[in-house]
Amino acid sequence: MLAYASETSLLTYMLWGALALLLLLVIVLLKFLNLWVQAYMSDTRISLFQLVGMSLRKVNPSVIVRGAISATQAGLPLSTKDLEAHYLAGGNVTRVVNALIAADRANLGLDFRQAAAIDLAGRDVLDAVQTSVKPKVIDCPVDGKVAAMAKNGIQVLAKARVTVRTNIKRLVGGATEETIIARVGEGIVSTIGSSETHKDVLENPDRISKGVLAKGLDAGTAFEILSIDIADVDIGDNIGARLQADQAEADKRVAQAAAESRRAMAVAAEQENIAEIAANRAKLVLAEAEVPQAMADAFRSGNLGVLDYQRLRNIEADTRMRTQIAAGEEAHLSSENQKKKMPGQE
Repeated sequence: MLAYASETSLLTYMLWGALALLLLLVIVLLKFLNLWVQAYMSDTRISLFQLVGMSLRKVNPSVIVRGAISATQAGLPLSTKDLEAHYLAGGNVTRVVNALIAADRANLGLDFRQAAAIDLAGRDVLDAVQTSVKPKVIDCPVDGKVAAMAKNGIQVLAKARVTVRTNIKRLVGGATEETIIARVGEGIVSTIGSSETHKDVLENPDRISKGVLAKGLDAGTAFEILSIDIADVDIGDNIGARLQADQAEADKRVAQAAAESRRAMAVAAEQENIAEIAANRAKLVLAEAEVPQAMADAFRSGNLGVLDYQRLRNIEADTRMRTQIAAGEEAHLSSENQKKKMPGQE
């Protein structure tokens, strides 16, 4: 009796366990049933077990199913394994699928591996496909104008609009729009700088676009330049005249500094001459001071007599008198000459 009861209890437990497992299975199946029905109705072969496996692999089944359905409806047979691998790598499955559909419609020849690589590289693959079909316009520069100077010193301000389309093959590893803007700006400056006058630029603005296009500025970039159009050209300041004025002012300051240096040297030389004259005068005074002493020594030694001394004094007096007479005559002649000039001046 006891053995029968234990067997009944064991069967009951097993039955309840089977019911719980069945219930769990039904819940799981119901969770993915909607996605499976959507895939089945769109002829996308994805089983319920595949959906369960996606969930166990931490893949969002709804993203994979919707991507697979879109690809199937567009006639692109994509593998769910490839979509799962791209999802696990951190890519945007929906964007890649939409880009592949757009590229297929435009006959761009874009495959899944290339589209996945572009998406994983951080580029917007859908925008790249759309830009490849519909070119876009880039303002160069984005704000303001490019300033350059012609050979005659006149500043020219120019703004260009660059029409580009995406080069799918060079999208991975290719330079971005910033490089295009920088290269076009450099080409504008070079073309304007090689012009003889600013009038040449104003008369033929297309020479700027032709000169820039001839440089092959889209090499190594993710874009292909279709055209470069000059949107606006203005005249700026006369940089050449300003530079010449600044140079003239600098030359004037250098000349003034050199003249001041020469004046200082002349003043120093004059002071040296004055000092030398004063020294010579001092020597003369010393020499004149020795004359009386020499005469006294001559009197004592008998080399000079009283008559000789008197004769010397007479000669000095006669010399002073002649000097005064000569000075008076010069003053008289000067006054006479002034009197003669006065009537004529009147």
